[in-house]
Amino acid sequence: MISYIRGELAAQYEDKVIVDVGGVGYGIYMSAQSMSKLPPIGSEVKIHTYLNVKEDSMQLFGFLTVDDLNVFKLLIGVSGIGPKGGQAILSVLSPDDLRFAVMADDVKAISSAPGIGKKTAQKLIVELKDKLSIEDALEHAITEDGALKAQMSTGGEIQSEAVQALVALGYGNIEALKAVKQVEITPDMQVEELLKRALKFMF
Repeated sequence: MISYIRGELAAQYEDKVIVDVGGVGYGIYMSAQSMSKLPPIGSEVKIHTYLNVKEDSMQLFGFLTVDDLNVFKLLIGVSGIGPKGGQAILSVLSPDDLRFAVMADDVKAISSAPGIGKKTAQKLIVELKDKLSIEDALEHAITEDGALKAQMSTGGEIQSEAVQALVALGYGNIEALKAVKQVEITPDMQVEELLKRALKFMF
């Protein structure tokens, strides 16, 4: 119904912002991670939105990117996770961190979100495993502006292998992903070389 809202950031609270659009203030709930990336009060913002309609109220949930919004929709599609739960997860895990946590069966990382227990986290992993992938995480990080698709087509597979190798060596799931994402991929790069370079970012 409302795809996005563009206007002046009028106020910012603990879990909600007010965006002034032509003299009308829209209250939009946002995750802590998204709110930390907002510009100063008075700046123009564009916030992608999801309208949650209940019998006694309507709530707008906001996101800085379409990817954030799409991942949120996947989260609230899981039985037992409502909009507040989805927002709580995205407050502690970025969409890319969540993708890797799901691929790595990292129940602990997901259940670190307020209100998300171990059983709910396990259910989330089962239901979203075929909808989220490491490759998506790598692609969103490297091709954020769509400018490096060619590089991604040759580097995505070895990046995924390198991440899995680092995890097998005992490094943390999310730390491994972040280290690999910092390495510039060349067309002839092998997994071994990528691992050596990624290890430099692990310390």
